[in-house]
Amino acid sequence: LHRIAEFQLPTEIGTWRGFAYENSVDNNTHVALVMGEIGDGKNLLVRVHSECLTGDALHSIRCDCAAQRDGALAMIAQEGRGVLLYLHQEGRGIGLANKLRAYELQDSGMDTVEANLALGLPVDKRDYGIGSQILFELGVREMRVMTNNPKKIFGLEGYGLKIIDRVPILTPPTAFNSGYIETKRSKLGHLFSAEAATR
Repeated sequence: LHRIAEFQLPTEIGTWRGFAYENSVDNNTHVALVMGEIGDGKNLLVRVHSECLTGDALHSIRCDCAAQRDGALAMIAQEGRGVLLYLHQEGRGIGLANKLRAYELQDSGMDTVEANLALGLPVDKRDYGIGSQILFELGVREMRVMTNNPKKIFGLEGYGLKIIDRVPILTPPTAFNSGYIETKRSKLGHLFSAEAATR
């Protein structure tokens, strides 16, 4: 893993410092957006977000990815300090082509878990080790992770990082993604209530 670029990214909610990293194993590029100073690396608000072309760039509302990303960016901007790490792990790690094949099966009535399994693919292939390495390299040591996915917390622990809290990202469901969100809750163990925020 090595840093390949540092840049400024002005947005509607503030200017971020950007850091691009490349993984020498598969040459994937990952981006960290930092607001404020990392300082001692403690008590940082952090979102580890996996790439979603359809939601993040094409404004699809069949998932809640863009809403979670925007909510996380807004929370970091409001606090004035934090990191959004954007990992190249499209489709929960199965890649764009397979994700779109899974969409086709979902259009026929399968849920997101059933579609992946029908294609002979893992339900969730993401690996957070690279994310942990990037966060550590940036100077993060203790963080409040913005996620509804408890498995992400366990995936980030053990790389010299301490997770002191889980901060839920609550987004209103739409007619198009309510089934997807329910599948994430019932089959993938995601938590969607503020009451379940602490571990």
